[in-house]
Amino acid sequence: MPQTMNRVLQITADIFKQGDDTEFRERLRLVPPEERPLPERAPHPDEHGAEALQARQDFLRAQGHVLEHVAGRGEPLDPQSLKGNVECQIGWCQVPVGVIGPLRISGLNASGDFYVPLATSEGALVASYGRGARLISRAGGARAACISESVSRAPCFIFKDIVDAGVFLNWVLPRVPGFREIVSRETRHGELVDIKLTINGSTLFLTFDFTTGDAAGQNMVTAATNAICRSLVEQSPVKPSAWYLDGNLSGDKKASMLSFLGVRGKKVVAEAILPAADVRRALHCTPREMARYSHTSVLGGVQSGSIGVQGHFSNALTAIYLACGQDVACVSESAVGITDMQETEAGDLQVHVSLPNLIVGTVGGGTHLPTARECLRLMDCEGAGRARKLAEICAVTALAGEISIIGAMAAGEFGAAHQLHRHPQAESVRRG
Repeated sequence: MPQTMNRVLQITADIFKQGDDTEFRERLRLVPPEERPLPERAPHPDEHGAEALQARQDFLRAQGHVLEHVAGRGEPLDPQSLKGNVECQIGWCQVPVGVIGPLRISGLNASGDFYVPLATSEGALVASYGRGARLISRAGGARAACISESVSRAPCFIFKDIVDAGVFLNWVLPRVPGFREIVSRETRHGELVDIKLTINGSTLFLTFDFTTGDAAGQNMVTAATNAICRSLVEQSPVKPSAWYLDGNLSGDKKASMLSFLGVRGKKVVAEAILPAADVRRALHCTPREMARYSHTSVLGGVQSGSIGVQGHFSNALTAIYLACGQDVACVSESAVGITDMQETEAGDLQVHVSLPNLIVGTVGGGTHLPTARECLRLMDCEGAGRARKLAEICAVTALAGEISIIGAMAAGEFGAAHQLHRHPQAESVRRG
């Protein structure tokens, strides 16, 4: 996933703020439970009764987490407050929310033990991610680093011939430095960081890459790009015969190789090293067997035409996005990435994940909704200054899921796990 040298210099300058690697190493240092004991898990994780539900809510409430709207006891929301979130509202769609954790993370932005809310109606999902989270935490946690961010729009300009397209491009290039001033008039938080050019005959694409602060940024970059384009078309000596705010080159809300090779949203890498004994005890297989299955899945992924190869990033991201007021449609691009598993020389399991397209925010969009605020607050991710933290938590949660599902596949227990956790109605439908 290459970056230009200028972007690499910007990224490393941001990460290594102290001028050396001392702080960087300390922030990513794993902390084993012997050094700092793990917090308790939410009680009765495998029970579904009202008393168990109440016990879990009381457990989190006792730690200072307010979950009244998630628990269904909050004040009704004024429909007027949903302007900008939904049109022609008729009601609410209820999705149950589970919790995993503690999930220990040593990240550049997320550091500590986290309880992660997952909104889902898929049986076995929360149990699986919880299993992966326990393995990670017992091993001292996972390292995570949000190493780059960018959200793009790719307007398209169509000219009558390649001569006009070339004249327009020659006129535009010297004016690129002035684009940042236009952006500053549209947003206080967005910043134009790069521009890419693509020419197809008499059709010209300009891809604008922005940082978007703590917002997911889709609306922000749309407004800024629109202002730039209108200024160009108004002032250009050569007018396009047509232009479009996005010519479908940006990769917005779809899996694309272009985003996979670059970054769209926040790029996060994460890793965990699990002792062989813990793998055998919890997953009933060995690190070598898990690495073998992981490599086999790469062969299958390549043959299927997959962009990236991973087990099920989309499960983690959809569940977190639903719980935390994110744009769930962005899972289509956010779930692109890579999982890699290796057996270390000591015989332990080393797991890496790379997610280059995490579109997440902690302000704007649906993050103001009461249940979203409570779920974000549960992870200390509510409000400004926490978007990169949320991205790192998303990545490590995805890592936990990869560990669990690949372990289930390698041990031959994947089918049995779904049998154990499936809904009772499924059995009656199967038999009927």
